[in-house]
Amino acid sequence: MQKYGYELTDKMLILNFTQVYCKSATEVLNSDCFKDVFTGFVKHAEKHEKLDIVKLLNLVKNPVEDFIDLFRLIHAFEYDEISKIKPEYSVVLAKRGALYNLVEEFYDYWRKLERYSYIVAKKVEGGVQSGVFLATNQTFTEVILKTYRSISEKLAGHKFLVYRQLPAGINAGLLISKYDWAPKGSVYEQFNMVPCIESVLIRPPFISYTKKNKRTGVYPISKTNPLVNVKINPEQFLCYPIMVGSALAFVYFNKHFMTHGITLSNLFEAASITDIANKKPELIYLFGYGTNESTYYYDEEADIYVGVAPLSDDVDYFGYMKKMLLTLYNTKMINQGNLPIHGACVNIRMRNNKSKTLVIIGDSGAGKSETLEALSGVANDEIVSMHTIFDDMGTFVEKDGQIVAYGTEIGAFVRLDDMSADYAYREMDRAIYLNPDKVNSRLVIPVSTYRQIMHGYKVDMVLYANNYDNKAELHLFNNKDEALAVFIEGARFAKGTTGEVGLTKSFFANPFGPVQKEQETRVILDKIFTKLFTNKVPVGQMYTRLAVPGFEQEGPHEMAEILLEELKGE
Repeated sequence: MQKYGYELTDKMLILNFTQVYCKSATEVLNSDCFKDVFTGFVKHAEKHEKLDIVKLLNLVKNPVEDFIDLFRLIHAFEYDEISKIKPEYSVVLAKRGALYNLVEEFYDYWRKLERYSYIVAKKVEGGVQSGVFLATNQTFTEVILKTYRSISEKLAGHKFLVYRQLPAGINAGLLISKYDWAPKGSVYEQFNMVPCIESVLIRPPFISYTKKNKRTGVYPISKTNPLVNVKINPEQFLCYPIMVGSALAFVYFNKHFMTHGITLSNLFEAASITDIANKKPELIYLFGYGTNESTYYYDEEADIYVGVAPLSDDVDYFGYMKKMLLTLYNTKMINQGNLPIHGACVNIRMRNNKSKTLVIIGDSGAGKSETLEALSGVANDEIVSMHTIFDDMGTFVEKDGQIVAYGTEIGAFVRLDDMSADYAYREMDRAIYLNPDKVNSRLVIPVSTYRQIMHGYKVDMVLYANNYDNKAELHLFNNKDEALAVFIEGARFAKGTTGEVGLTKSFFANPFGPVQKEQETRVILDKIFTKLFTNKVPVGQMYTRLAVPGFEQEGPHEMAEILLEELKGE
């Protein structure tokens, strides 16, 4: 449902504060948006057979109109006066306890909606009025809280003694503006009409539930530009300019997938509109258009890598947003002669002040993040610091005779099932939670800075993460061929993070670029691993046992202890 000033579905509400903005409880209670949200609540109560609420609603002729009128009266007058003003409400007012419960249920219904706002930026001398943007969203939160409290306290018959400053306003707010970059007459010209995100405000903890909870398949290369003949409605899309590794990416996402667009802010560096002035994107991702399959293409003439995902519940999972962007970037890296790495990389400073850059390679669920989390736990004072260069995807570049690692993301897309029990709680103030009560629940959290991931770190150790063999050891390879046989096979036991089951194999454990461009990647692999062994960089296999029953916690912990001893001895 789209109306002037807002868009409402059974899952989310998007408020256009530039068009409509409620500054008082009276304005809230008189707004069309409030009426539509309460209508949704009434339907929700009937659908889920909340009998006490439905019974109370049926005491009046027109539940939506009459109860909103009643809320206005409760807000404006003393409770005992209302039945004199509107005698027809006496039968409802007599059930004060039930009415109080209805208000609480409605408030909970409101807070379970994903609530977004956006403001169209006004340019002023010195830049955008970002202070107004922040203040507007804060004021709206206060207005919602006051509206709720004014009614709830009167129904309770007393002032509350405990006040909880819940994020009752919006979950995320956007400051948007227009950015023209595409030349007239090009296939990209229509994207100039899509509003561009300048700034994002998130009120944690941000929790979202999506239709899917795992990703399946890989992205095929299209023979033609998938944007040819595409005609989008610019009002249904937003553009988020971000940095994917060294590449400027414009992500055009359908508002139906607002969660995934907002979540990008925790995973990738946002690109400043000022900094990208007069620049065209190197990557474009249209997320949520049509019914065709997800695919990607390299537009050689424009030098733009293009990805498209359909408007379908089948891609309603953040993995589909993240992995296409990585596929586009990795393809670009392969074309430049660099090696995309599906793994984790940390720069570790030891107590003796020596620095080690450790890279762990493996497909999803291999135990990379879990082992590094365990390493930070067993380190004691042996490790002074651990800086994440990348948590999931990075790039090896040969530079000045050395293999240097760069990151692609500033954040981590962490599977909570295999992390320590307190991990999710420790990160609550910065994290975005996806399906937290389901298998393969995820947390997206910033773990590094853009400057840090793009600094470039000389690689000191490269390990393959084996999650299925029941061994507690670290094995170092004697030569390049022995190592490449393991790394190229890309074996791991699927942990339910994708649609795969059992022992699976994927070329170089990286289905996001190397699989699609295997022959080119093999040439780069041989070059990179030759240099690693020439430089006597330790290359080996570690056994996380993450997929061995009973060792989901113990396996990464024991591997971390072995790693620590190896790092100390280096």
